[in-house]
Amino acid sequence: MEKEFLIRAVELSKKSVEENCGPFGAIIVRNGEVISEAHNSVTEDNDPTAHAEINAIRKAAKSLSNFDLSDCEIYTSTEPCPMCLSAIYWSRIKKVYYANTRQDAAEINFDDEYIYNELAKPINQRDLEMIKIEIPEAKEVFNLWMNKENKIEY
Repeated sequence: MEKEFLIRAVELSKKSVEENCGPFGAIIVRNGEVISEAHNSVTEDNDPTAHAEINAIRKAAKSLSNFDLSDCEIYTSTEPCPMCLSAIYWSRIKKVYYANTRQDAAEINFDDEYIYNELAKPINQRDLEMIKIEIPEAKEVFNLWMNKENKIEY
């Protein structure tokens, strides 16, 4: 079944190209059943985070009424970018199937190597300026969370 699910993700990537969006598609599967499917909609939604994997995760979580997708797998037309990979980790998905590599994506001008390299640098060496400002109330909010008895952990 894995190959059929991945073929569907690739079909969604083709649909995305036809709709003038980036060439990426993804589906999320649980116990052999498709829970969600999506394609890239960055230009359509004017949302830089609207990658296929993110869209599929949002739909799956909403459909299942659960942010924990640890019993799901994701099939994506291309190896996930750093943002999508992070979202996959946050959603607790345990397995990623993909067709194109990140090197394949770089060859068509979807190159994430810069981001991978930036993330590996110490915070003070990144091109993105990061400015820490001390706000005592910020730590107080964290203390509220730590002491909250009925919190929903994620």
